[in-house]
Amino acid sequence: MNSNIYDVIVIGGGASGLMAAGCVAEVMKKARKGASNFGGQVLLLEKNKKLGEKLKITGGGRCNITNAEYDTRELLKHYGDAGKFLFSAFEKFGVKDTFDFFQSRGLPLVIEERKRAFPASHKALDVYNVLEKYVKEGGVIIKTGSPVIKINVNEVNGGLGKKIITSVNCSGPDGEQEYFAKKFIFATGGASHQETGSTGDGFNWLRDIGHTVVAPTPSIVPLAVADEWVKKLAGITLEDMKINFYVDGVKNFSKKGRLLFTHFGLSGPLILNSASTVADLLPAGTVTAAIDPFPTEDLGAFEKRIIGVFDGNKNKILKNVLGEIVPAAGMAKGVEFLISQIDLVDLNKQVNDVRVEERKRLVRLLKALPVTIAGLMGDDRAVVSDGGVSLDEIDMRTMKSKVIENLYVTGDLLHINRPSGGYSLQLCWTTGYVAGGEVV
Repeated sequence: MNSNIYDVIVIGGGASGLMAAGCVAEVMKKARKGASNFGGQVLLLEKNKKLGEKLKITGGGRCNITNAEYDTRELLKHYGDAGKFLFSAFEKFGVKDTFDFFQSRGLPLVIEERKRAFPASHKALDVYNVLEKYVKEGGVIIKTGSPVIKINVNEVNGGLGKKIITSVNCSGPDGEQEYFAKKFIFATGGASHQETGSTGDGFNWLRDIGHTVVAPTPSIVPLAVADEWVKKLAGITLEDMKINFYVDGVKNFSKKGRLLFTHFGLSGPLILNSASTVADLLPAGTVTAAIDPFPTEDLGAFEKRIIGVFDGNKNKILKNVLGEIVPAAGMAKGVEFLISQIDLVDLNKQVNDVRVEERKRLVRLLKALPVTIAGLMGDDRAVVSDGGVSLDEIDMRTMKSKVIENLYVTGDLLHINRPSGGYSLQLCWTTGYVAGGEVV
């Protein structure tokens, strides 16, 4: 008997793959009424030496596990045009189910601003540990360090266009192996965080076996800027600010939220959720932005506050007073560099020598710090890339392919755009669970 024959093979040991494999095993176990020989029917193949490499670093290691929007229709508005395809799947396994799944397994969740949910420990590793235990308790056979190198497909029904996957070939510690199964789940992830092994292999397989695949582009990704003053503030966060984006000097859109300065430009939730819109603007002209670190104050109120600072520091040098005006510790150096570059005011003069017009120019600058957008960072820095199988080719009630009779597709392999804030992992939990439950 060939020991390489399984009921289901799941390819990819990330978020959706772990959920899918665990769910398949759980359904099989229940179907067999707890029989002790339920194991050995599900194979999980992972090309990395360890499972869940991307999951372990998601959210900066904190893991934004979902978004606590319990109204499914409201939640799906964040998935753009894909929302209309996802309702049935999210009704089967939605946000409340995610909370129940992890909390019933000993991982309490907490909700922060913008309804973002995290493990109470703020450790992505704890999320991974729950899923690892889930698949192991189900008796899933796990083979790591086993990259798939070939998908074997046959036509069925007299060659009338329907196809099935018969087996996959892997290279691994024991040399090349061929694994057979009745059904397959592709859960290899997209093209973001390529250092974790998520290099878009699944896109190539799906295209080769007959699916239409939209090329991936980074959709939740930091922005590269041309301005040196921004880079001098690397590591500084503005918790509550506003940014306006312009094309050739004409305002296009605005967002409020948290921004992070980096050595290459701008990041943080506000920027990540602006990236796809900025990408659409870049071909239209020069894209610039204006950062307002004081969005709750109008120009008049802000100037009044600066006058108060000046009145209390009349004999000090202007550059030594900037730290009392800017909103974040360490930010004065970058602003000082910007002011010197545009020759706004002599920073070495005493505060009581600053003329009214110079003060007004300083007020206007600090309420609209100028940035020139050089472009989007690449897949290597993307939190999420879009692209993947066209949803028209997947039965989104089950995650089953309409092209390959025995194939199910999950997670980032589906062409679904979404913002940061827990929406990507929720997509993984939902599609993984649905595929795992339907494949048996």
